[in-house]
Amino acid sequence: MKILRLLIAITSVLQGLLCNAASTDTISIRSEPMAKTYKAAIVLPDSYTKNNNNYPVLYLLHGGYGHFDDWLRKTPDNMLVKNLADQYNIIIVMPEGEVFSYYWDSPVDAASQFESYITQDVVMAIDAKYRTVRSNKGRAITGLSMGGYGALYLAARHPDIYGAAGSMSGAMNPDMEGWKTDATRAAGIKKEFEKKLGPMEQNAALFAAKSVLNMADTLKANGTKIIFDCGVDDFLIEPNRELHKRLMANKTPHDYSERPGTHAWEYWQNSLPYHLLFFSKVLKANGVAVL
Repeated sequence: MKILRLLIAITSVLQGLLCNAASTDTISIRSEPMAKTYKAAIVLPDSYTKNNNNYPVLYLLHGGYGHFDDWLRKTPDNMLVKNLADQYNIIIVMPEGEVFSYYWDSPVDAASQFESYITQDVVMAIDAKYRTVRSNKGRAITGLSMGGYGALYLAARHPDIYGAAGSMSGAMNPDMEGWKTDATRAAGIKKEFEKKLGPMEQNAALFAAKSVLNMADTLKANGTKIIFDCGVDDFLIEPNRELHKRLMANKTPHDYSERPGTHAWEYWQNSLPYHLLFFSKVLKANGVAVL
């Protein structure tokens, strides 16, 4: 009888956990300039269906050679994003950025117009479908590697859309200065950059304009709330340190940290909760957090 009662209690707890958990939608969002429809994953906190509040939104970007559902499939804990959505009562949107878009509107590849796609098509689709805070006070953006770069790049260029931004192991500068990688890998990455921006040597000014390192003054002027970090053994650690130095030099408030780790999912799984905690404080200060 005691065993039976114990089994019933365990079953009840498990059912409660299943009934009180974030849900995931997968929707399709069209880009007319690219003449293509892409998928996006949306995690809604459990509380979303239980009230009529408008919810803040975190746009969570994937890295290079990845896709929209990476954050749901590749973290060691596959419940990470759902648990954070529930913990902070926030909608988390994971849009498609293709394998090497860098979230730009490419001047040389008409099929890669992801700045417009993310900032216009995706945001408009999410605001139309869900109850969201439809201002920069209620939108944050972050990501890993290419997505970390993309988050800061898009926030710098669109302060009216995103009020807070972060980066995990961000590939801050497409000129690759300071990247600690072998020659073969560097050559392959350079070739991918050149598909989007043209030859690096002939387009040095364009590559410089795309560097987040050169956007430190813009980020300060925008008043964007910023958090970024990188693993001490990550091949991108030096550009992250350089951005921190530039933000310190121009007195831009920001949260920067280095922790043990490499360019790996174990590191990003550990990093994301710090970003959500940071954004939650910003959202509360803005008066838009769902409490």
